[in-house]
Amino acid sequence: MEARIEKIKQQLQSQGYKLTPQREATVRVLLENEQDHLSAEDVFMLVKDKAPEIGLATVYRTLELLSELHVLEKMNFGDGVARYDLRDDSTRHHHHHLICVQCGSVDEIMEDWLGPLEERLDRDFNFQVLDHRLDFQGICYRCNERGKPDSLDKSKTTVTE
Repeated sequence: MEARIEKIKQQLQSQGYKLTPQREATVRVLLENEQDHLSAEDVFMLVKDKAPEIGLATVYRTLELLSELHVLEKMNFGDGVARYDLRDDSTRHHHHHLICVQCGSVDEIMEDWLGPLEERLDRDFNFQVLDHRLDFQGICYRCNERGKPDSLDKSKTTVTE
């Protein structure tokens, strides 16, 4: 974690910003909850536990700055809530998401399935893709498991022919 914080500190400094204690507390919360796609309010509640003096506006400003500097990706999964995801320099592109329309869960696909398409766009259209995001909306495995006939109360099911 310390290495990633140092890298983010360097990214901020290269753009003329400092990693203030408030920004560092926000970054630590994001790193500790990297798989959770936190909203600004989620981040604020978790930061408040570590640094009670930090206000919601400070957390919002920090998230916006980190988003502008491409440290974070700001996403909206169709529920009207902005969520934040740390970008990972180990992959060329950001990961993709499976968004459940029933329970709202968000699962990640860490593989980049669009490499051949990007190569074709470059070759056929002279278009260089810098980044992309692919979101699938559907019903997750958890909801599918709950909806299987074996898990339903058979006394409440009606069979029609």
